Amino acid sequence: MNHRERHPLAVARAALGMSLDQMARAIRAAAAREGMRSGVDRQRVYKWEQGVIPSVDNQRYIAQVLGVPAEKIDLAEWPSWVSTGDRGVVPLGHANAVSALREALHTMDRRTLLSAIPGSALVVLASDWADAEPPAYAERQPTPGAAVGEDTVGLLEETSARLNTLATEQRQHIAPLYDAHLAQVTDLIEGDCYPRTLGTRLHKLAASLSQTVAWIRFDHGQHAAASRYWIAGLHNAHAGHDRDMGAALLSDLAYQASWRDKPATAAGILQQALRRTTHPAASSLLHLRLARAQAALGEHRATRDSLATAERLLGTGDPGDMPAWCSWMSLADLAVDSGRCLLDLGDTTRAHTLIAEGQALLPPSRDKTRGIFLAYRAQGHLSLREPEAAATDALEALHLAERIGAPRCVQLVHELAPAFMPYRTAEGVPELLHAVA
Repeated sequence: MNHRERHPLAVARAALGMSLDQMARAIRAAAAREGMRSGVDRQRVYKWEQGVIPSVDNQRYIAQVLGVPAEKIDLAEWPSWVSTGDRGVVPLGHANAVSALREALHTMDRRTLLSAIPGSALVVLASDWADAEPPAYAERQPTPGAAVGEDTVGLLEETSARLNTLATEQRQHIAPLYDAHLAQVTDLIEGDCYPRTLGTRLHKLAASLSQTVAWIRFDHGQHAAASRYWIAGLHNAHAGHDRDMGAALLSDLAYQASWRDKPATAAGILQQALRRTTHPAASSLLHLRLARAQAALGEHRATRDSLATAERLLGTGDPGDMPAWCSWMSLADLAVDSGRCLLDLGDTTRAHTLIAEGQALLPPSRDKTRGIFLAYRAQGHLSLREPEAAATDALEALHLAERIGAPRCVQLVHELAPAFMPYRTAEGVPELLHAVA
C-alpha cells in the first residue's frame, strides 16, 4: 500500500516504531494514569486503522501516546487531527543548522509562548538522523582579512569546556553566559568565514553548548525551549560529523519524554539513536534510558534485556575515545536507574536494594544527581510502607536541591508529597509536608 493511502494512525504508530500490541499497551497505560481501565487490544487498534472510529476517551488516550497536545484534538475531525504530530521540527540538513540554532536562541525571551513539539515529530527526526549521512564539504578559502582563525576557535572551545565543567550549584549564577556564548558561536557559523576544519569544530562546539543550555532549561521546567536546544544541537552534531554527540542529543530528548510521562516517544527516539551510536559507553547509557521507557510501558522482558545490555557495555571500549557527555555514567547510575525500572515493574524489594546501592556509590561531586537519587529512594521507601525513612530522604533531597538551584529535583519531591498524606503522623512527615507547602 502506498504511504499516502495509509491511515494516519498507522503512519503515526510507525513513526513511533510501535507494533499494534505496543500501541494497545500504551493506550491501556494512558487510561491507567487517569485511574481508568481499558480493554484496548491489538485487534481494536487494527480496526481503528481500517476505519472504525475510536470512542472519545480512546481518542484522548491515543493523543497522549502520540504526544499530540490536548488543544490540537478535534474529536469531530478524526482521524485528521492525528497528523498534527508530524509537524514542529526544523528538518535535518546542513543548510538548517543555523536556522535550528536561531529558533532555539529566540526562546531566550521568557515571554515567548512555545508549543510543545509532538512526540511523533521527534521520532521522525531521529529516524531521519539515523538514515542520513553527514554532509560533505568542499574546501574553500575564507574571505581575506575576515577569516575566523585557530586562536579564536581554540579560545571559544576552552571557554566552553570551562563553563561545562561547572557544577549545577555554580551554573545557576551565570546561566546567561551560556546563552551568550552559544549566540556568538552561532554568529560565527552563519558568517561562514572559516576553513572547513574550523567549521567542523564550530559545529561541534555549537552542539555541545546547545546540550548544556538545554539541560539548564530542562532543569527549570522550560521544556519547549529545552527541546529546541537539543534539536539545534542535533543539527550541528550532524553538520560536525559527530555521530555519538547526535545520539547523545536524541537520548536527552528521550529522557525528557520519559520525564514527561511519554515513554512511547522516548522508546521510539532511542531505538533510532541506537542504530548509529558507536562508542560502547554511549550505547550503554542509551540502553539504560531505553530500559526506563520500556519499564514505564510495562514491557518486562524488553526492560531486562536493555538493562543487561547496558550493564554489559558499561566500562568497555577505549577510555581515550569515550565521549565527554557520557563519561559521568557509573555503576551508581546503572544501579539506581535499574532500581527505578524495577519499581515500575512492581519488583519493589529488589528495586529498593539497587537504589540504595547506587546512592552509596555516587561520588560527592554529583549533588544534583544525588538529590534525584534521594527522591527515588524516598519513593522506594514509600512503596515498602516505610514513611519515616522516606520522609528523611525526601527532606534531604529537597534541601539539597534548593541549595544548588535544581528546580527539577524540587519538583520530584513535591510530586511525592501526596503519597505521604496517609502517614501524616509518622516521624518526619509533618516536617516534610510543611517544607513542600
